[in-house]
Amino acid sequence: MAAKKINPTLKMVLELGPVVLFFIGYLKLKDEVFLIGGSEYKGFIVITAAFIPLMVASTLALWKLTGHLSRMQFATLILVVLFGGMSVWFNDDRFIKMKPTMLYLLFGGLLGLGLMRGQSWLKVVMEELMPLKQEGWMILTRRLCAFFFGLAVANELIWRSQSTETWVYFKTFGLPVAMFAFFMLQGQLFQKYSDEEEAGPAE
Repeated sequence: MAAKKINPTLKMVLELGPVVLFFIGYLKLKDEVFLIGGSEYKGFIVITAAFIPLMVASTLALWKLTGHLSRMQFATLILVVLFGGMSVWFNDDRFIKMKPTMLYLLFGGLLGLGLMRGQSWLKVVMEELMPLKQEGWMILTRRLCAFFFGLAVANELIWRSQSTETWVYFKTFGLPVAMFAFFMLQGQLFQKYSDEEEAGPAE
């Protein structure tokens, strides 16, 4: 079923709002320690606990308004609930820091599995956005597969070797900028392998 169109600003707020609020909340509470149920929780854990239902609510709102969730949105929600929940339950911030690693390994692994079968599973989810010839899809899939694995490695290096604050900045700004830059650098590929016939005539 095709997704229903909603106001672009509202869509952006629902997609980015939870991450922005997490970042703001972390800046305000990062040095605080809260006594809850006889246990001490750092501000980072408290913000993570608040982030989980916020992420669930925003994702469900997107689903309600558009009638559609991408595989990436669905996987992200599941991993946020799983790893964020473990961070709060065990009072250990390592779990939520591992979430991007697991997400990128999952996507990289799925793309790699498709490549081993001689298929571009990326085409299945993005064909409507940018029609490409089959060769173009295979090249882009190989590049994105390697890129996802690179992001997974980068996240592991950052959270294991740097402070929590550095990781929060990396997660909030570094990863989205890296993803944006990746697709901007594919401009030549998009031009070379553009499939105008697949795109159909302009309305």
